[in-house]
Amino acid sequence: MALRIVRLGSPRAANEGLRIGTVRRPPRGVPKTEFAKRDFYDVWLPQLSPSLPLMKAAQAAQKSGDERDWQAFVRQFRKELATPDAAHALDLLSALSQQTDLAIGCYCEDEAHCHRSVLRALLSERGAKIVG
Repeated sequence: MALRIVRLGSPRAANEGLRIGTVRRPPRGVPKTEFAKRDFYDVWLPQLSPSLPLMKAAQAAQKSGDERDWQAFVRQFRKELATPDAAHALDLLSALSQQTDLAIGCYCEDEAHCHRSVLRALLSERGAKIVG
C-alpha cells in the first residue's frame, strides 16, 4: 500500500488505486463523466492546490525559470497548506497511504517545478508511504 505522485492525464500504474486531482481547475473540454476514463482523476481535492494568485505566480516562475521566484512560490504554498483544512487533508492522505493504494496529481509536465513536488515533501514529512 502506498501513495503515488502522478501527472494527471498520464496512464495509470498497476495498483495505483484511487486517483485524486489536487488542481485548482478541472481539465478543460473534458466532460465530468470522463475525468476518470481519461486518466485525469477519480476525486477532486482542490484544497491541496495553490490559490489562484499563487498558481499564477507558480506559472510565471515556471516560465521564467528563475529559481528565486520558484522558491518564493514554495514558501507561500507551504504557508497555504498550513491552514487547518489543508493540514487535515494532508494528514488523512498520509494515513491512508499506510492502508491503501492511492495517487495524487497535477497536470504539470515537470514535477520539480510543480506544486506536487511540495505536496510530496509535505506528505513525506508526515510519514506518508510514497512510491515512485
